[in-house]
Amino acid sequence: MAAFDRGQIPRIACISKATVSLGVELDRLVAVLQKFVDTCFAPVWGTPAKLVKAQGFLPGAWAMVFLDDADVSHALGYHDLTPDGFPLSKVFVKTILGAGEKVSVTACHELAEMLVDPAINLCATGPKNLIYAYETADAVEAEEFMLDGIAISDFVYPSFFEGFRKPDSTQFDYMKKVDRPFQILKGGYMPVFKDGKWTQIFGSEAKRRRFLKEDRREHRTEYRKLSVGGLT
Repeated sequence: MAAFDRGQIPRIACISKATVSLGVELDRLVAVLQKFVDTCFAPVWGTPAKLVKAQGFLPGAWAMVFLDDADVSHALGYHDLTPDGFPLSKVFVKTILGAGEKVSVTACHELAEMLVDPAINLCATGPKNLIYAYETADAVEAEEFMLDGIAISDFVYPSFFEGFRKPDSTQFDYMKKVDRPFQILKGGYMPVFKDGKWTQIFGSEAKRRRFLKEDRREHRTEYRKLSVGGLT
C-alpha cells in the first residue's frame, strides 16, 4: 500500500511527458487545480495539498503524470505508485482527447479521488447493504464546471456517503446535481462490493454500455480489487 502519512499536507508533483497539447498550458492547469483544492475541495473534505510543476518525481511527493497514450487500452487515467511508494495518478492525454473528453476534467477527477482515498481502501455501507467504494467523482463523472475558464470535475460531498441523510436535506455534490445519498447520476457509476466481489452499478443503461467497452485494467476500480482483496 502507499507509504504516505495522512497527517501531513502532501506535495503533488505535476509532470507532463505528453507530446501533444493538454488543451491548456501546464502552468495554468496546475494553478487551476490548486485553486480547485483550496477553494472547492479541501473546505469540504479537509484534504489540503500543494501542487507543483516538476520535471520528474520528487522525493517524498505524490505525483500526477500526463502521458500521451494509455498503456492499457482506452483508459483515460488510473492510479499507481511513485518510485517512493506514494500515490500517483496517470492521465493519458491523446486517449482522453480521442474520446472527446477534456484533460483538465480527468486530471481533476483523479486528483479529487486521490486526495480522499489515496490508498484506495475506504468504503461506506449504502442502500441494500452494498459496500460502496469511497470514490468522490465516479457517481458524477459526466458533470463539469468552469473555474477560471478551465473545465473541472464535479465531486460528491461527505454527506453523499451518509445514508441517514434525507433527500434534499443538505448538499450532496458541488454542483447540486445529486439530491440524496448514494445517488448515481445518468453519466456516472460506482464500484460496489456485492455477492463477495467488487463490481459496478450504473446511473443509466447507456453508461453501462459505454463502461463495458472500456478497458479498466489498472484503473482505480481494478486496483481496489487487488488491494482490498475482498471484505469479511
